[in-house]
Amino acid sequence: MADNLQTDDCFLPNFCGLRMVFVVVVIAQLFAFVVVLSPSDMPPEGRWQQLGLISLFVQWCTLVSSAVLCLLRRLIHRTSSRVVAIASYTSVLLVVWAVSEIAYWYVYPGTRSMSHWHFVMRNLAISFLITGPILRYFYVTHQWRRNVRAEAEARLQSLQSRIRPHFLFNSMNTIASLTRTSPEQAETAVEDLADLFRATLRDVRQFHTLAEEVTLCRRYLDIETLRLGDRLRIEWAIEDLPSDALLPPLLIQPLLENAIYHGIEPRVEGGTIRIAGKREGKQLQLEISNPLPRVRNASKGNQIAQENIRARLAALYGARGGMQISQDDDTFHVKLNWPYRNKLDDENTDY
Repeated sequence: MADNLQTDDCFLPNFCGLRMVFVVVVIAQLFAFVVVLSPSDMPPEGRWQQLGLISLFVQWCTLVSSAVLCLLRRLIHRTSSRVVAIASYTSVLLVVWAVSEIAYWYVYPGTRSMSHWHFVMRNLAISFLITGPILRYFYVTHQWRRNVRAEAEARLQSLQSRIRPHFLFNSMNTIASLTRTSPEQAETAVEDLADLFRATLRDVRQFHTLAEEVTLCRRYLDIETLRLGDRLRIEWAIEDLPSDALLPPLLIQPLLENAIYHGIEPRVEGGTIRIAGKREGKQLQLEISNPLPRVRNASKGNQIAQENIRARLAALYGARGGMQISQDDDTFHVKLNWPYRNKLDDENTDY
């Protein structure tokens, strides 16, 4: 997929990722410690040797299984959950059987304490009992994330389908007033308004680039500038952000609308909205600042867009994306952060 969210039903996580491999290795090593520290008649000096052998065997099984599941996920990611579960379960058991055979005949020949059949069947039984709950956990977690994402998309669709009446009426009045005095500006404003409506009808599962989002925001700000004139001042400082970065549509524009509605309009002298961004490694940050009104408005309408955006970022990026809100004596700040991805990354890696 190039611009769409991951829509397949595969509940397996991405075992090709470095973070997942690290987690799997740590959990496997903890399991090795539990096995060695379990009550037994083995003398303490022999436990260290046993820990090394068990750790080696467990890590072999874990890493090979992760590699197999990494490749397998690319082949079965669009099949049903039952097929994924059966294929994953079978693959892990086959890996454990193969590693057990290699370990018994080539690695542990001098430390054999049980028969070949007993050694292999014990390892398969342990793997069978452990793999089932782990796959079940992956499935339940996947279903929970799907539900959160569906709820966030539904809320976004509601937000997109509801253009604030005051903005629509003000825009139409502005266009009407320009029709006779400045028909070229009126035509441009109509085109900008049409682009905004087109964006609200866009599939919420589609991503677009930061450059496209900024263009949409500039069209919105052009319309508001015709209405507010010199009272609205904009400062852009996003040169450090890559223009090809992917992000969900209408992530920034609703926050600019909030900044104008709650920060600029109530002030007779208007104010300046500052949009600044920077990149830190694979993370992108964008901050929108606007002045606070002289008389604080008790309205909480701006909470709707903020909560929708926060839910979308959490559903799409988990802990890697989010929104922070703060304010000082006279300025309101909204900071967004999300991982950097472009179309090339999106073609090869799932969200």
